[in-house]
Amino acid sequence: MRKSTKNKLVKKAFEALRYSYSPYSKYAVGCALLSSDGRVFTGCNIENSSYSLTICAERVALFKAISEGATQFVAICVATNTENPPSMCGACRQALIEFSRNVVVIYASKIGVKTSNLQRLLPEPFLLQ
Repeated sequence: MRKSTKNKLVKKAFEALRYSYSPYSKYAVGCALLSSDGRVFTGCNIENSSYSLTICAERVALFKAISEGATQFVAICVATNTENPPSMCGACRQALIEFSRNVVVIYASKIGVKTSNLQRLLPEPFLLQ
C-alpha cells in the first residue's frame, strides 16, 4: 500500500472520529474503509443506553459501503484519540472478512500508526462460502 493512500485513510478516520457518539464509554472511534474501486467510506462508533444496540465504527463504515454497492475492500483504518492503538473487535473482523480476506488493517492513535492484515487478525473465520 502506498504511503499516500495510508495517510489519506488515517486522516479520514480521524475526521470521522469527531462524529462519535460515545457518552457512556468515552471511547471515541473513527474509521475509514477503502473499497477496491477507490471509494472511501467513513464511520464512527455510536453508543446507546441499551448497550447491546451500540455499533462499532468499523461496521458503520462497512454497512455504508455495502449499502452503496461496494463489496470488495483493500484497507481499513481505525483511529482513536488514545495513547494506545485501537483494535477491531471480533464482530467487526468477522463482518469484514466475509467481503475481503486480504484487507490491510491500519490502527492509528495519538502516538502512532501500526499495520496488520485481516487474515492474520482472524486466521480461521466462520465462512459458509
